[in-house]
Amino acid sequence: MDGGAPLLPETSLESHQQRDPARGKRRLSTTVLPAVASALVLVGLAALFLVYGFKDGEGLDDVTPMGGGGRVEVAAAASSRGVVEGVSEKSTIPALHLGASAGAGAGGKLQDYDWTNSMLSWQRTAFHFQPPNNWMNDPNGPLYYKGYYHLFYQWNPDSAVWGNITWGHAVSRDLIHWLHLPLAMVPDHWYDINGVWTGSATQLPDGRIVMLYTGATTESVQVQNLAEPADPNDPLLLHWAKSEANPVLVPPPGVGLTDFRDPTTAWRSPADSSWRITIGSKNPDHAGLALVYKTDDFLNYDLLPTLLHVVSGTGMWECVDFYPVATDPAIQVGLETSTPPGAGVKHVLKASLDDDRNDYYAIGTYDGEGADTWTPDNAEIDVGIGLRYDYGKFYASKTFYDPVGRRRVLWGWIGETDSERSDILKGWASVQSIPRTVLLDTKTGSNLLQWPVVEVENLRMHGKKFNDIVISPGSVMPLDVGKATQLDIEAVFEVDTLATSKSITGETGAATYSCDMGAGAVGRGLLGPFGLLVLADDDLLERTAIFFYLIKGVNGNLTTFFCQDELSSSKANDLVKRVYGSLVPVLDGENLALRILVDHSIVESFAQGGRTCITSRVYPTKAIYESARIFLFNNATNIQAMRRRRTVEDRCTQRRASKALNAVLTCELLLPLSARLLSLPLAMAERGTTAAVVDPRFLQRQIAAAAVAGGDGFRSIGST
Repeated sequence: MDGGAPLLPETSLESHQQRDPARGKRRLSTTVLPAVASALVLVGLAALFLVYGFKDGEGLDDVTPMGGGGRVEVAAAASSRGVVEGVSEKSTIPALHLGASAGAGAGGKLQDYDWTNSMLSWQRTAFHFQPPNNWMNDPNGPLYYKGYYHLFYQWNPDSAVWGNITWGHAVSRDLIHWLHLPLAMVPDHWYDINGVWTGSATQLPDGRIVMLYTGATTESVQVQNLAEPADPNDPLLLHWAKSEANPVLVPPPGVGLTDFRDPTTAWRSPADSSWRITIGSKNPDHAGLALVYKTDDFLNYDLLPTLLHVVSGTGMWECVDFYPVATDPAIQVGLETSTPPGAGVKHVLKASLDDDRNDYYAIGTYDGEGADTWTPDNAEIDVGIGLRYDYGKFYASKTFYDPVGRRRVLWGWIGETDSERSDILKGWASVQSIPRTVLLDTKTGSNLLQWPVVEVENLRMHGKKFNDIVISPGSVMPLDVGKATQLDIEAVFEVDTLATSKSITGETGAATYSCDMGAGAVGRGLLGPFGLLVLADDDLLERTAIFFYLIKGVNGNLTTFFCQDELSSSKANDLVKRVYGSLVPVLDGENLALRILVDHSIVESFAQGGRTCITSRVYPTKAIYESARIFLFNNATNIQAMRRRRTVEDRCTQRRASKALNAVLTCELLLPLSARLLSLPLAMAERGTTAAVVDPRFLQRQIAAAAVAGGDGFRSIGST
């Protein structure tokens, strides 16, 4: 390939012309599909949608089977979801319409793609958590209890769009293989009849578990409620009892009735040994803030006179999280939530911003002995204006402390970026991120490190390594790994900064470049982009690019960007496709390192040990099943790249040789086994009723038998 030619076809940053779907006038019925219905059947047989009834106000206009190719035509309601009810936007419709308008002026139309059952079936993940069917959003109340990891999550038992929020429930021995249980809580009281929303679990020193959650009342007022396990001796926590004292908290004076939600895990105050919780809100000036409450019994609360923290202009704070991290490099473990502030301890404050639906965090100091306030180490990167957990599709996250692994584990909701029509067709929407461990980056002291839990590595079946590969500027190189829809990729690039400092002058635009404002993977610079293309077809008509882009400023310093380009991830038009990314800190002497998890329609990438993370939802139409490929690419204008064999370590190495830059890429490609989900014939509770009665001893025996059987004891939750 000509070194001066662009590596990839040019991609317009504007959306294609699209047409507007008809506004829906009917809604899905409240029929609840069994929790254990096979995901393959749900996504493979679109005719299942014909069994749903319809009611006025929401959902589908029409469901019409089409002859040939297993296609189904569905018209989804063109409306926002969640905002009127007092929570953040839960639909991609506004973003899709915004993209259509940008691409074709005010008359821009959204064009529905002709999805087939085969395409939609492929999108279901294999080792990410998702329920058997329907809509899911926030992770709630994760905890470890009597041998099991528990994950509760917001779930719609009625359809694949947001609404009728209940709490789904699943348990696991390893955070990867999950058993779905009956519903934990349903909206059946006046204080939560419009939704059992986000909440957090606190395990007390005596072993008692208290669950605080937000409920939407009959008048859609946001209140806080208390629930506890009905049987504390049940390790599966199958049944929950809501307190007769509910609601235990209502919006205080000066706080909007729909601006008071998502209580955190409680921590013990070092000042008086009582408990503290914080709840997100905003003030009339649109400043995001965290209220602090004091309690001794989780029934009676005192609002403290000072705020934990407030940041102007950031709007409503949802899903606030607050936890300690260790600053000592020798302590590479998580800290229990009630670890007191002091030497060797910092506190992380995180908020999910309703305004832009991203999760922001900052590191700072908690004054637990005095005013119960938190101060960021650097006000320029305060909550909501600085660092993010993830620069892609990632929201409403929640951490918990794992006492067995001595680690803090992070969950995040990964929503869809396709249309509601597509979600209704396939019968489900949203997944959870791979659970990640969280540590303070003690080398920089200014950011966190996020990394997939070690249990993910147990899914690796075999690896494939590459040697003696030469990549010239403006070229791509296929990596023959077979079917490439489930991957765990690790790569290291070694940059000779001394050579670059002598050879390359300051590049125009170094001060203003950003991943989302650049040309993505098709842009060309002296030192980038270079990286990998995943979920690509042979002709590169579809590909998702993960890359580094280095720019040398006029001061001679190199700035490193880590980006993920979805613009050419699919030929379909009814998608939100973006270029995500940000700066990533690279210290002197460090190589450029990345890890990529590919699991069908989700791609999670981690740079520099997890300093910067990016998650994408992608929906290829060609690069699926056996047609999915991966490539190395080098779209820099002044880099010659080649691989040389190492005699000691049989790993894939690549050397970039030119006057401007010498770099070595070390990459190891691993192909994981599909994770398995144990599905049992458990009846899901109807909305407004208690959960089905299930013998916990039976479930424990089934889990134990499945663990002994290994992969054969589990039912696959996704095609491979």
